[in-house]
Amino acid sequence: MTSAVAEARRLTPLHRQPLFLRFWSAQTISVFGDQISALAIPLTAILVLDASALEVGLLTAMTWLPHLIFALPAGVWIDARPHRRRMMIAADLLRAAALATLPIAWWLGGLTIWQLFAVTFAVGALTVCFDLANVSFVLALVHRAQYVEAQGKMMTTRSLSYIAGPSVAGFLVQVLGAPVALLADACSFLLSAVALRGTRVPEPEVQRPQTRPLTRLAEGFRYLFGNALLRGSLLCTSTVNFFNFFLAAIFVLFATRELGLSAATIGIVLGVAAVGALVGAVIAPRVGRRIGIGRAVIVGAILFPAPMVLFPLAYGSHTVVIAMLLVGEFLASVGVMIFDVNQNSVIALATPDSLRTRVYGAYRFVNYGTRPVGALLGGVLGGAIGLRETLWISVIGSSLGVLFLLFSPMPQTREEDLRGE
Repeated sequence: MTSAVAEARRLTPLHRQPLFLRFWSAQTISVFGDQISALAIPLTAILVLDASALEVGLLTAMTWLPHLIFALPAGVWIDARPHRRRMMIAADLLRAAALATLPIAWWLGGLTIWQLFAVTFAVGALTVCFDLANVSFVLALVHRAQYVEAQGKMMTTRSLSYIAGPSVAGFLVQVLGAPVALLADACSFLLSAVALRGTRVPEPEVQRPQTRPLTRLAEGFRYLFGNALLRGSLLCTSTVNFFNFFLAAIFVLFATRELGLSAATIGIVLGVAAVGALVGAVIAPRVGRRIGIGRAVIVGAILFPAPMVLFPLAYGSHTVVIAMLLVGEFLASVGVMIFDVNQNSVIALATPDSLRTRVYGAYRFVNYGTRPVGALLGGVLGGAIGLRETLWISVIGSSLGVLFLLFSPMPQTREEDLRGE
């Protein structure tokens, strides 16, 4: 028995730790609420404001833009602040307030598309701050030996929200109307803030920075690219996401025009993907313990993109085509969770407390920055060379991302090494 396993067995299980349970409940409530907004905001634009395709596209862009604009400065600012929990509570309260303005404006007859843009952007910016503070706070909340398990539990409830959330959101929109349904997400942020108030734990002391923000930002990038383990992780993730968003941009178009599938059938395929994500989140920590956390990341980097080869191979009857898509989506979703749970743990454990938020901000900036570029290029290629041909480029390109891990320290990385044991 390794020292890591022995130590983990001596620790109080996470499901018996009241502080973690409060924190986990806050996360669960919040991600379920997010699924409501993900459906209710665009439906508000379409059904209430009669938004054009361009306006709906811009509304979607508002959810990604804050990650590109704020991930870097927010990482520097948060790293210099000692109270991450308070920042998370403030972000929850402000997100609730921002969302609440939409049904209020609708009731008063003053709701506009510009307000939807502004609220979506504001909520996205606050989410960036919340997520960056969350990275360091979780390590203060749980023992490092239980960090991977904690990640798995949070990913599990996130996956459950992807399964049940859209159905709940659709019911609320149908019964209450899209603008009023947004109040449910606002309430979820309020409940999350209440739960977080009860998770007081000692947080790492933060010394007042003696250097300029740009210098501290450069330190985050320098550490990220100077650390062979993190550099390989970033290059792999960015490559996978860049090419995978080729597929994300044209999948619905491919499924409808090339394969002749209905919207309901496409929804079933995506629902199966959510079930696969749930399975992956549950088994990801066990895979990491069984074969080593670094090798688990590599397994996920292979299992995530490889099954998507069934998409461009999909031919034949509707039954055969649907079966191929279902298997591909399910296995890919299992793979992405094994990849994310273990890799997120590697990043957090391999980064010093004093740099963690800055490094995570730099990582997110590069990684998230590839996504809209990949989606745009996927759309261009789909129109220029064909949808099926573009899917082949997507699958092959994203599958090559694992090479960055193979030529890094990742294959030899063990969780106990990252914890300094």
